[in-house]
Amino acid sequence: MRSTAGSTGPTGTGPELEGRVRRFSTAERMVHRATGCLMLLCVLSAACLYLGPLAQWVGRRHLMVTVHEWSGIALPLPLLLGLAAPSFRADLRRLNRFAVYDRQWLRAVRRRRVSPAERPAGKFNAGQKLFAGWIAGALLVMMCTGLLMWFMRLLPWISRTSAIFVHDLLAWAIGFVLVAHARKAFADPEARLGMRTGHVSLAWAQRHHARWLTEEHAREGDAGERRTLE
Repeated sequence: MRSTAGSTGPTGTGPELEGRVRRFSTAERMVHRATGCLMLLCVLSAACLYLGPLAQWVGRRHLMVTVHEWSGIALPLPLLLGLAAPSFRADLRRLNRFAVYDRQWLRAVRRRRVSPAERPAGKFNAGQKLFAGWIAGALLVMMCTGLLMWFMRLLPWISRTSAIFVHDLLAWAIGFVLVAHARKAFADPEARLGMRTGHVSLAWAQRHHARWLTEEHAREGDAGERRTLE
């Protein structure tokens, strides 16, 4: 069985696996891994600063502050570097578009309907789009409040207490959302495999992201027609 849906293009590096489709390019996976590592550094260093017993056990407060500050500042770098890859830019456009069938997906989730036909999705479902938008906005606020605390002497008219309150409150919210994200990932081995290797099974893609396969088939058909005309 030939691989379909995303199996061709500039990101392909060799023969595709039998019965599997290419979901993520190398650049996309590297951006995800680098962002995840930086996020983990932020969370762990914050825990060593915020939680008393852990702070006493680890010590080295100055080191933890430095790690937390610079890992936070570096968080946007993987995304900015990823913009050089066409596949990454294409996925950002997908995440930024909320289609009619995404509303249908949300209604099905709210009504606890699990049928794939009632949860239509493109390459990313509505939940993934909402998560991506929320986490991007939350991290931007975290960076701004963190920089305010770091350079407070340059902005004496801004309340440090307010910046700390927003930073800490949002940190707890991000921690909760990341735990939920990790739980969903561990509940779906095929999705993890796709992020780890770049490929998923055709059956999984048809079950969870059928519209994505349809879009890819249509795009490949158009590309084939253009090549024929040329």
